[in-house]
Amino acid sequence: MTLAQRLRAGETLFTAWSGVPDSMTIETVARTGFEVVTLDMQHGAHHEDSVARGILPILQAEKHAVVRIPVGRFDMASRALDFGAEAIIAPMINSADDARSFAAAMKYPPLGERSWGPTFGLPRRQKAPDLSAWLKNSNTDTISFAMIETRHALDALDDILEVPGIDAIFVGPGDFSIAWTNGGQINTTLEDMMPAIERIGRRALDAGKLTAIFAVDPAISGRYVDMGYRLIALGNEAAYMSLGASDLIGRARASMKK
Repeated sequence: MTLAQRLRAGETLFTAWSGVPDSMTIETVARTGFEVVTLDMQHGAHHEDSVARGILPILQAEKHAVVRIPVGRFDMASRALDFGAEAIIAPMINSADDARSFAAAMKYPPLGERSWGPTFGLPRRQKAPDLSAWLKNSNTDTISFAMIETRHALDALDDILEVPGIDAIFVGPGDFSIAWTNGGQINTTLEDMMPAIERIGRRALDAGKLTAIFAVDPAISGRYVDMGYRLIALGNEAAYMSLGASDLIGRARASMKK
């Protein structure tokens, strides 16, 4: 099943977050228990070449590949899809115009303006490449995640959700907390903003869209799921190594006390 099919069926999936532009590191992350791996070009160090090379080990591990593009780099959305990504996260979608530009790069005509050229994505994603099936299914199999992370985006949410070709929203609670407090603080679990985060998720679901969010504190994941979010991003390479090292060292030291 595609990522879109799984999310539309109501599955809750977790995505790893990769910022290290090294294909062997991506390969290691893809072999963990995450169902999805996201390559971050916005705040991570991924670039065009690392995305082109990094998607392959994700697909070889039979995981779903997602890319977060830099702000406004809608051309990279098309390229990442051509490399084999199933979904694109676009940050700072603050208006219907932003959403239309994003959707145009994500979808083939007549829905969008994506140019044809799946030179790498097609053979990577299909065991028996079928041009007709790729063209027929791509607009529904790809997911355009519009990030909602500012007050402007919140005010324009209904207009963004109405844009043809926008499949989903992705809440960035870090930037949203900065906007919510008028630059006063960064607090991804700020209780005061939780009703707004829930409203965003519910409005998206009511509009027939998919929902995703970054859980900086994994302990809040269940609450997000209760709000209707179905794709949850957790941690990054530094967190995975730190937590794993702490667990290994802790168990080693505990064994010395017996």
